[in-house]
Formats: sequence, C-alpha cells, structure tokens
Amino acid sequence: MTLYMERRGFMAALGGAALWRLVAHAQEPGVPVVGFLGSETAELFSARLDAFREGLREAGYVEGRNVAIQYRWAEGHNDRLPVLAGDLVRQGVNVIAAGGTPAALAAKAASTTLPIVFAIATDPLMVGLAGSLARPGGNSTGVTTFGAEIGPKQLELLQELTPAPRVVALLVNPTNPAMADIESRNLLMAAGMLGLQLRVLYASTERDFAAVFAKMAAMGAGALVIGNDLFFNSRLPQLAALTLRHGLPAIHQFREFAAAGGLMSYGGNVADTYRKLGAYVGGILKGESAAVLPIQQATKVEMVINLKTAAALGITFPLPLLGRADEVVE
Repeated sequence: MTLYMERRGFMAALGGAALWRLVAHAQEPGVPVVGFLGSETAELFSARLDAFREGLREAGYVEGRNVAIQYRWAEGHNDRLPVLAGDLVRQGVNVIAAGGTPAALAAKAASTTLPIVFAIATDPLMVGLAGSLARPGGNSTGVTTFGAEIGPKQLELLQELTPAPRVVALLVNPTNPAMADIESRNLLMAAGMLGLQLRVLYASTERDFAAVFAKMAAMGAGALVIGNDLFFNSRLPQLAALTLRHGLPAIHQFREFAAAGGLMSYGGNVADTYRKLGAYVGGILKGESAAVLPIQQATKVEMVINLKTAAALGITFPLPLLGRADEVVE
C-alpha cells in the first residue's frame, strides 16, 4: 500500500503533460529530439514557443507525439548559454533551435556538425553564423527579422511624432554586443543626420531599469528607442508601463509593445519569425541540410500605434502617420 501511494504521488508530481511525454518516449525510443536554447525563461518565451510549435506542426511534427523537445533556458543570463548549448550537444539532440543571436552563437561554438536553426535580428554573415544567405555552407541556417537596420526609421518616426526632441535615448543590452554595437552605430549615425543627440544606455537585468529611466530624466531625453533584444522583447509590458509612468514617448520593434501600452511599434512580426523557425526545424528533421537551406529574411514591416497612450502623453498623431499604421490600438 505504501509503495502504491509513493508511486501514485510520484506520478502526480510529474504532471499530466510531462507524464504523457514520458510514456510516449518509452513507447517510441526512436523519436527525434529537438534542443531548444533560449536566453530567457519558458514563461517569458511562451508566445514564441506557441508559434514555434505551430511551425513544427506545419512540418508534420507534434511535441509529445512524434518529436520530443529538450529546453534549456539561460534565465536572462547570456553567459550561461555556452554551458547549456554544450549540454544539448552531449545529450545527442538531432537539431538545436536557437532563439536569439547569443543563443545561436553559443550553439555554433558548441558544435560545427550538429544542425542549428536560429531566429535572430542581426546579420548572420556579419556575426559568423553563415557563409551566405542563399547557401549558408555550414551547420547553421534560420530566419532573420528586422533588427538594427530599422532603428534609423524608428528614430525618424519619433522625430515626426514628438515636438522635435533634442535628446533621444537608445536602450541596449550590453550582454548581447553583436546586436548592441550595431544598433548603437546605426542610430548614432542617423541621429547626427537628423540633428538629434543620441544617448546610449545599458540594461541587462530588471534591476537596471530604475537607474536607466532616472538617467533619461536627468539628461532630458524627449523620446526612447528600445533595442531589439530578447531581454527587452520578453519584458515589453513592464517597459511599456515604465515609459508611460515617466511620460516618455517610446518605440520598439514588435507590436506587443504597443499592445501592452507603449506608444508605438515599427518592425517585423515575432510570431511569424518563430513559426518559420519551427517549420525549418521540421525540414531538418526530414533530412534537409542546414548547409543548403537558404536563410529566410523578413520582408514585411508593420507599424502599430496606441492612441490611448498618445492621449496620456499629450501627443496627437498626424493624420498621414495614422493612415500609414497597420493597426491602431484605442
């Protein structure tokens, strides 16, 4: 009786989904295994994971049925990624799906033979992930969304929208230098051409936010560009609330920022990016080679405007700008 109760308690502790996967693995020992490497946590990545699994389903793979996924999360600490990537390689996964540039670089450093599929916002050639877009040539391929190259346009939109801010802040993550350095250079150049002063500020933990926003107030920043980094992307509701609390017009790449109360967004679609990531992983599982699968580039840019936030900030959107918006949140 005691043994039965202990076993029953153990099974309950596993949880329904985990138990189902455990049984499935026992029945199908040859099921392929995907290693998913992320900079954040499963909770903060939940929307991206939903899109990723949708892409896998489109390729014919359903988690727990005919594919298993081992997750490794750095929990906001990019310096943990190399160890996590090495662990996935040692576990013998069939392919690594890497969310973000730091994860992709860590996976690439961990293995030169294991297929790697990435979703990033930087130029994969510039950071050494591939030899060419059309034919990567190595063991990694994937999807790139708009990143540093849209920063200048975001700056223009803020200048068009707000009463000529003299100082604009750019928020970047120093633990992701591949993205932070490119964004900083691009926006510094664009700010000079627009007659603006750009101040680059750094945050890599939530504890940094209070100090960063205090610095913006002290320097008289009239607007904010939030860099495209997974650390920020996973905390858009928090950042939206902070910009509103501090009365700061701000822009970010993804619509989730504007939907959460940020002033506006301009950039690619994160759900579409991770859906394509899942579909490409499915292609690798079917036998396609990362060396010849072309790197997909985002082609659609969307602009989302939050009129309620604009009213709270005392901003009136020009009608031509409103007419160009793909979505208006009221």
